Amino acid sequence: MDSSSPRPWDPRDHDAQRRLLSQCLELAAQAAEAGDVPVGAVVVDPEGTVIGEGFNTREAQNDPAGHAEIVALREAARRTGSWRLLDCTLAVTLEPCPMCAGAIVQTRVRTVVFGAWDEKAGAAGSVFDVLREPRLNHWVEVHPGVLADRCAVQLGDYFAARRS
Repeated sequence: MDSSSPRPWDPRDHDAQRRLLSQCLELAAQAAEAGDVPVGAVVVDPEGTVIGEGFNTREAQNDPAGHAEIVALREAARRTGSWRLLDCTLAVTLEPCPMCAGAIVQTRVRTVVFGAWDEKAGAAGSVFDVLREPRLNHWVEVHPGVLADRCAVQLGDYFAARRS
């Protein structure tokens, strides 16, 4: 599909973004229940069908790459039979870190929608902007701040409980 063709599902639609982030919040809750930082991610194909989902598994699996985005991207690649996730959208509750942003660029995801900003390690516009780095061979459309308050509260509640 060339980039000027109309898309059957539009990741720029605010209602669609909110629905995706709601799914991500549910996945993030599963991470928290397992003792991991509550971050959830979903990958949808150009028609809007979920092809990958994940939540943080670093603690549960002792996996330094067990970020929600990586888990979701791996599942999407397995399900499609390709590491190239052209025209796909990734939604995630927290701004991707540099590792995840690199994986997003490498998989050629077209669009990222995220909830809360990560002022310590974000790589989609806050600390870094890997997803739109002009020196790279692929650029990603970014839609930040979707359900940001709900995403931030979920993270804040998790960390407050861990500190007490």
